[in-house]
Amino acid sequence: MSIGKSEVASISRLAMIAVADHEVEQVAAKLSKVVDLFAQMQAVDTEGVEPMAHPHAVAQRLRLDEITEGDQHQKLQAIAPAVAMDLYLVPQVIE
Repeated sequence: MSIGKSEVASISRLAMIAVADHEVEQVAAKLSKVVDLFAQMQAVDTEGVEPMAHPHAVAQRLRLDEITEGDQHQKLQAIAPAVAMDLYLVPQVIE
């Protein structure tokens, strides 16, 4: 499929891309190649091909959900400048 100057103007306007007059022919040729590539891909017989999320059949290794750090709640609250009811108090930033 060949893309002409009017299609390039329309596409560039929709994409909000400035295409100079001397670049229109070049852009049209490149867009035509892209459309031709899509046409080739569309022509491939994919009957019976199962869709996949990833090209490699791999399982993601997950770590065990274990607690690795001890509770430091009291220690951290002890060094905080201001605490009330187990909450950190901070200066008001919005009036």
